[in-house]
Amino acid sequence: MKITRKRSRYDRARKLVRVALREEFGGVELEFPLVRLGHKEKRGRLPRIARLMALAVRCEELLRNGTVKDYAELARLGIVSRPRMTQVMNLLNLAPEIQEEILFLPEVEGGREPVSERALRRLPGILCWNHQLEMWNQLRGRWRSS
Repeated sequence: MKITRKRSRYDRARKLVRVALREEFGGVELEFPLVRLGHKEKRGRLPRIARLMALAVRCEELLRNGTVKDYAELARLGIVSRPRMTQVMNLLNLAPEIQEEILFLPEVEGGREPVSERALRRLPGILCWNHQLEMWNQLRGRWRSS
């Protein structure tokens, strides 16, 4: 026997989904949490630099598989300037350890983000990954101590 619903409503304030069953199935209204059981509710936001790093990885994938032909096309599609697209894509020149750490930065629950993109802009220009890691550790030391 298939039970069908009469209507569904989302209560975003209380983070619930209300499902009303048809009359022949009792006509009851059930409530379910929007957060899946066993998962923590997210309270913060991803740091901007982590989102930009993920965007750079995705754009590189689009370039490699031929979906877009160059940075200029990416810039047009993203409605940003070519120099801005280059800044974002330069994050891929960071040492793999730094990229991984950026992608897994903890969520920011309030206030300033731990590391800004502006502070990182000169790092990709350093060719030696060991030197990049030294500078990254200095940056991390600053925001962890504050």
